[in-house]
Amino acid sequence: MTDTLMPKLASVFAEGYGPARLRADALSGLTVAIVALPLSMAIAIASGVTPDRGLYTAIVGGFLVSALGGSRFQVGGPAGAFIVLVSATAARHGVEGLLLATFLSGIMLAIAGYLRLGKYIKFIPYPVTVGFTAGIAVIIFASQIGELFGLKLDGREPGPILEKLTALWAARPTFNPAAFGVAALTVAVILLLRRLRPSWPHLLIAVTVASVATALLSLPAETIGTRFGGIPRSLPVPALPSFSPDLVIAVLPDAVAFALLGAIESLLSAVVADGMTGRRHRSSMELIAQGFANVGSALFGGICVTGTIARTATNVRSGATSPVSGMLHAAFLLLFMLVAAPLASYIPLAALAGVLAVVAFNMVERPAIAALLRASRGDAAVLAVTFLLVVFRDLTEGIVVGFLLGAVLFIDRMGKAVNIREESVPRLVRAIEEAGEDGSAPERPVVADDPDTVIYRISGVFFFGAAASVGSILDRIADQRRNFVLDCTDVPLLDSTAASVIEGLVRKAERAGVRVFIAGLKPELRKLLEAHDLHAPRLTFSPGVEAAMAEIAAARPDR
Repeated sequence: MTDTLMPKLASVFAEGYGPARLRADALSGLTVAIVALPLSMAIAIASGVTPDRGLYTAIVGGFLVSALGGSRFQVGGPAGAFIVLVSATAARHGVEGLLLATFLSGIMLAIAGYLRLGKYIKFIPYPVTVGFTAGIAVIIFASQIGELFGLKLDGREPGPILEKLTALWAARPTFNPAAFGVAALTVAVILLLRRLRPSWPHLLIAVTVASVATALLSLPAETIGTRFGGIPRSLPVPALPSFSPDLVIAVLPDAVAFALLGAIESLLSAVVADGMTGRRHRSSMELIAQGFANVGSALFGGICVTGTIARTATNVRSGATSPVSGMLHAAFLLLFMLVAAPLASYIPLAALAGVLAVVAFNMVERPAIAALLRASRGDAAVLAVTFLLVVFRDLTEGIVVGFLLGAVLFIDRMGKAVNIREESVPRLVRAIEEAGEDGSAPERPVVADDPDTVIYRISGVFFFGAAASVGSILDRIADQRRNFVLDCTDVPLLDSTAASVIEGLVRKAERAGVRVFIAGLKPELRKLLEAHDLHAPRLTFSPGVEAAMAEIAAARPDR
């Protein structure tokens, strides 16, 4: 039910939607829109595009994410996590290439949703998500240093972080005290309001205060108006991105990266909303919504869309009851743009840089990092490798390598969790004596210290990660007795590698004249062994160890 391909909006309307819920959603939508207004423009500027594209993204993409999504509370829009990828794509392929990559990523996400792949995206290990989020935060902050200090660079700011820091250090003589003061004022107001008035829209208030101070004091700080000439007062006419075979091939890797990161971010955000509300989102429907949202954003000149944790959490805390809240958030943003677009020209870029600096600081999950570093060396290594690769190499490379390291760590742990031990035959014999069908002991019970039988119990998932250790033990004892019982009652799963190990055990037992019993194996796992030619008379399947021991007792020559 949780993976139904039906928007949550349809479920909400089927439940009944009245004026009381609409009022709650309208208030929540307004609150989120006030938060999203400065943030959307700041993210767009940091991504190397004009601020209006951030608003287009939040309006069009945000509306579609809520209208079509699989979460009641998800709010979509431009996200800080995409700044690195979007700015790099815009630098390599221009705005047209960026729009095409966004469009293609939307198609990929929609296809992934229709194929019901959403549940697999959530398999990304926790240390990987914490590591790449922290890495992105570092890169975002580094990208804002120039604006925070009002530095003037010769040419475009370098992409790689070490080159960026070198260029920024070389530009230190251009330090602008006014810009730094505006940024510091913005950060101070945000932190002060969070402490004293946490329910107030601190981002918008801080940007407003900084803008008023800049205008009244005639501070020599660059604004949206001086750099971009302001923002338009309406949405553009939708148009398809420029298509050409060469451009499609060129931007395809970027589109894949957009789709992968968008899927991870949106589903993580939906999981956070689930934890806050007790609801359950539909992961595949969420991917479909993200897909259509990115296609729609690209058609209107916007950038990448994803579910955003900060705005989604604000939506929940503001009392949202349904996806209507997210849809109204997009409508309020459109209203703000239509009415107050001229005022955006007065917003200092240093103020928006201050907003992003706070966002970057909040993205670093400090308690989670501390817990992972304490948990184990393996988790700490996955976290560190992911973080370092994201910061110094590439975001996608960091996720892929981190995922592979996490998978190897999991396999190692699962392999060590498999246990194989010899069982005591006397205890099992007494169980047989007490379990006679007529309530009495058999006429000739098995001798308690039967030297001809050995029993081994396997506990845990018997798979390729444990095959070597289990196989070495089985190989040593397979020809030591006349009867070998392998108790698989506590084996929930085995794979073809495990079946091959058992087949090797049976082959050796056949040469030595040892009879092999597989006890307690689940029917579906028995079919896997039979597919490997493991069936009677090569071995005997028994419902349990007691049944195997009874059959051994019945076959004794002295019975």
